[in-house]
Amino acid sequence: MHIDHATRETGRPLPFDERQAIVHEMQQILTSPHFCNSKRYPALLEYIVMNTIEGRAGDLKERTLGVEVFGRHPSYDTNSDTIVRYTAGEVRKRLLLYYSEHPGHSGVRIALPPGSYVPEFQPAEAHHQELDHETANDAAENPGVEPEAAAHSAQPFRFPLLAGLRRPGWIATTAILLLSLAVSLFWWRQHSVQPQTAVDAFWKPLLHDQHNVVLCTGSVVFNKNGYSDVITAHKDIDYTFVSMQIASAITQVANTVNRSGESTQLVYSAATPLTELREHSIVLLGAYNNDLTLRLLRPLRFSFPPEPDEGIADRNRGPQATFKRDRTLPYSNSNDYAIVGRFRDSTTDGWVVVLAGLGRNGTEAAALFVTSPHYMQMLRDRVGPAFDSRNIEAVLRIDVVDGKTGAPTILDVYTW
Repeated sequence: MHIDHATRETGRPLPFDERQAIVHEMQQILTSPHFCNSKRYPALLEYIVMNTIEGRAGDLKERTLGVEVFGRHPSYDTNSDTIVRYTAGEVRKRLLLYYSEHPGHSGVRIALPPGSYVPEFQPAEAHHQELDHETANDAAENPGVEPEAAAHSAQPFRFPLLAGLRRPGWIATTAILLLSLAVSLFWWRQHSVQPQTAVDAFWKPLLHDQHNVVLCTGSVVFNKNGYSDVITAHKDIDYTFVSMQIASAITQVANTVNRSGESTQLVYSAATPLTELREHSIVLLGAYNNDLTLRLLRPLRFSFPPEPDEGIADRNRGPQATFKRDRTLPYSNSNDYAIVGRFRDSTTDGWVVVLAGLGRNGTEAAALFVTSPHYMQMLRDRVGPAFDSRNIEAVLRIDVVDGKTGAPTILDVYTW
């Protein structure tokens, strides 16, 4: 059942019974936690598997996959847009993790070799026969070891991608031990280490599927005649900026993500079409200066109604703003309000965190809230079970004194 060189060159489909076995195995994999929470990884795996078993393995090139699977333009730059390579790497890793959790449960295994977009299919028994052969070699070289004992000790280290290894027995056994140890360590780090704090649990969904989190912030320009002395900067305005409070929020979030071993990318909402954020984990900073925040929150319970009715609306209480700043007080001394949200968005097909204050103090406090073990534990206690996977919206009140951001207070929480 192995896809060999001749099959790739001739484009010969696999026999019907083998195709059925492979499709069944693929369907089992796609329903596993490693694939079922994403659209991108299952789409690539299904496409390359189905084309390979139908004899079209020769068509599986990076550009073709970018166009057919991910909707890229036929002339797109594969050097700057690495979605195919990145996704293939994730599919390869997730297949390894899947089989480390499901050893020997089926008759066929699917693998994606490094540097290739053509999957390989191998009968599960082939791996056992290969390792039994290596064990026999070890027994011949080490007559003091009983064959049964050698086979028993080798059993936990069976690894499918080593089935084609042809080396002297002791070298092969050493390779199996080292590679299996590496895979076991990787799997343990990915799955066995549970979040130690509520902060880890809150950020877990965003970091599960992606290695790069996009921080998307609004930006402003000075306007001395306005209530806050700034106005939203749109895409036709040059030399925009963010306040010290927003810079503080960006730093807090970036530090939290980076500590998890992932990277961040900073973009401005006015210059970033929503289509560029598809299938990314996104953090939206700011409310009325960030069009994407207003758009993605619109169908949820807590949202920001259109100007001039600036505030936070609660759908359960009507379309008008429920939480507003007191405009009889100076901007630097009126309490601010913010929405903290975490939800999987159908428009972007990814996880979104919203940290959006009516003003800059509210956004800064929202960032403090989601990076503080103390405040995250308070939210976790309010949400209850499945805190690390539920969609959440929380409304905060923030005391503001002489322009300084005070402590946030939870006013309401909604989950679904």
